[in-house]
Amino acid sequence: MMNDTEIHHKITQALERISKTFRVLLWEESKKHKISPIQIQILIFCLTHKQEMSKVSFLAKEFDLTKATISDSVRVLLQKELLIKIPDTYDSRSYSLQLTTNGRNIAKQTVNYTEALDTSIASLNDTEKGQFLNNLLNIIERLNKKSVISVQRMCLTCYHYSKSENKHYCNFLKKPLENSELRVDCPEHKMVE
Repeated sequence: MMNDTEIHHKITQALERISKTFRVLLWEESKKHKISPIQIQILIFCLTHKQEMSKVSFLAKEFDLTKATISDSVRVLLQKELLIKIPDTYDSRSYSLQLTTNGRNIAKQTVNYTEALDTSIASLNDTEKGQFLNNLLNIIERLNKKSVISVQRMCLTCYHYSKSENKHYCNFLKKPLENSELRVDCPEHKMVE
């Protein structure tokens, strides 16, 4: 019989192997487009999020990197004409980033870089997927509380979220949520204070 420590270790090893999948898939995309993996992630982020979130300081928090590292990557994307700066109307020192036509094309080509992993997860039944998502969100929430990872716009860290008798509820949407409906990156997220 296996003790809990061995099971925890096996789960950690399995998660590490899955993280390798992301690195490999992202690296393949970056080679195709001759930009770094973080630059691919920045382009995808700009494609899939509101423009006001596409600022260097926000991206640094999002990716748990320094502002200098993000600035270097953004500088290259600006030089390659994949991004442009949009000045902030209220603060002359601030700007947000916007994709150019070429940047948008690359982002659209690469946004599904996880397709091989998505296909593997698709083989789970709906109940397994919902429970798996719930378990992952719980792990992410704990890592966030320990300050291992920072920005989390998910249900479990949201002001609008509540849970009673193992049932999820969104006060913003005013409806109960199944495990499969929990959000990982919610545009309406409001951090619990």
